[in-house]
Amino acid sequence: MVKHWNEKLFDGAVLLILGLAGLAAVIPVMYVVSVSITPISEVLKNGGFVLIPAKIDLTAYKELFMTTGIPRSMWVTALLTVIGTAVNLVLTLLMAYPLSRKKMPGRSFFLFMVVFTMLFNGGLIPTYIVVKNIGLLNSMWSMILPNAIWTFNILIMKSFFENLPEELFESARMDGAKEMRILMQIVVPLSVPSLMTIGLFYTVGHWNEFFQAIMYMTDRNWFPLQVIVREILVQTQQPLENAENLMPTETLQMASVIAASLPIIVLYPFLQKHFTKGMLLGAIKG
Repeated sequence: MVKHWNEKLFDGAVLLILGLAGLAAVIPVMYVVSVSITPISEVLKNGGFVLIPAKIDLTAYKELFMTTGIPRSMWVTALLTVIGTAVNLVLTLLMAYPLSRKKMPGRSFFLFMVVFTMLFNGGLIPTYIVVKNIGLLNSMWSMILPNAIWTFNILIMKSFFENLPEELFESARMDGAKEMRILMQIVVPLSVPSLMTIGLFYTVGHWNEFFQAIMYMTDRNWFPLQVIVREILVQTQQPLENAENLMPTETLQMASVIAASLPIIVLYPFLQKHFTKGMLLGAIKG
């Protein structure tokens, strides 16, 4: 089919806008990567802006992993992410499944209480007092338990469970299966795309954990990655005239950003198909 000139103009405009949006997303990443692997003298020579490095120098990465506490904080963050995501998924699954069963006694009340927490919460100071009084300060659990369940994710899982054919549950009950067996042997295997989607949300949230860490942690040995990266990013810029003999602050900052972002960037392509499928399955009725 031959396109009219106005259709071609529209397609061209769409491609142009998408191209500009793509460049707006890619250029900052290229800049951060380029500065992190460029000698500081080359960065200064170009006025602090390097998009394609003329020389490659990994000094910033060596300095980052040898003197900044990044390795320890990465281990803490990895542990926090694995344990936290597991706790989140288990609790979300166990809460979303009964809420999806229309015959559960008190379902409307519990669903109202879940949605209520999206609009109102106890506040920052009461939450801190609760965390302190139950002895979670300077504990990894202080970064997990206060946000063990995200209401939005419960609603996504609930919507997905409601879309499963009711005949599956009736058939299992006729064979004598109890609710826990139905959940583990029927619902969970069918919910892998949705679980992967929710798991990705939780994983990114834990990997980027910052606010709860600065609220509840004073022991530097348990600082997660983002807290250490923030410390590096807010370091005072060093004088330019002696930059050759000083630690390359700007390149170190960019290297810390890459170190904090790279694991999630590497992980996402493996979960992308589950992410897209899970979001669609959780949104389509029928």
